[in-house]
Amino acid sequence: MSAAPDVFGYLDYRAFLRDAYRDARGRRGWSFRALARRAGIRSSSFLKRVMDGERNLAMPTARRVAGALGLRGEAADFFVSLVRFNQAPTSRERGEAYARLHRFEAYRRARPLEAERDAYHAHWYYPAIRELSTSPRFRRDPEWIARALRPAIQPRDAGEALGVLERLGLLGGGGEQALVTSGRETGSVHLARFHRAMMERASEAIDAVPPDERDIASITVCVGPGDLARLKRRVQEMRAELLGEFGTAEDGEQVVQLNVQLFPLSRRLSEETG
Repeated sequence: MSAAPDVFGYLDYRAFLRDAYRDARGRRGWSFRALARRAGIRSSSFLKRVMDGERNLAMPTARRVAGALGLRGEAADFFVSLVRFNQAPTSRERGEAYARLHRFEAYRRARPLEAERDAYHAHWYYPAIRELSTSPRFRRDPEWIARALRPAIQPRDAGEALGVLERLGLLGGGGEQALVTSGRETGSVHLARFHRAMMERASEAIDAVPPDERDIASITVCVGPGDLARLKRRVQEMRAELLGEFGTAEDGEQVVQLNVQLFPLSRRLSEETG
């Protein structure tokens, strides 16, 4: 007999609902109607629609559903936090909800590498050290790494980064693609943290880096219908071309960061109604 689904092993509350329902389906009197009744929900089809992604759970309802599934204490609290994480409307709220999940010790035990993946995307110097490690001149020495980075960091931070990168298999250029695309549920959180960290470095570089060692510029342009999608494709093609040309150097000696941001500064005028 297989063990009942452990809510702390999930990052998608709908997946947990589906698995928990399948696990209990063989019990006498167990049905969507019975589960809805236990959770104080009038519609017998509501939870099926939630599992299928057609409806969301309000927080009070999530608490009642947790109880109907037999979740108590921290397990019930985690389920409610998981609902909040999955349904967060913005990346910032999603990041805050994700941080709350890490407060549960049982979740940290279920995902031992998650905190280290978080660290990689939250600190600008983790990917910088990973890239630095591809150079033949690289030294696995925290003191040397701390001095080599710009701006310099503390040797203690460099040592912690080395340990994380080694455990994730990222030193010497390995494994980054698997990390950056780590999980459908957390990918957006990780990438949002990574982009924010690198944009902060770009802002600081305006004052910290001489003009002849950087190129920070922008364009503001009014585009026509369909141009935004074409412009986005051109930017993606440019990134791929630059990575193909400069991303395979065997004698690299300096790590650089190229940020490209494309975002609207106005609404579509065709959407204006007044």
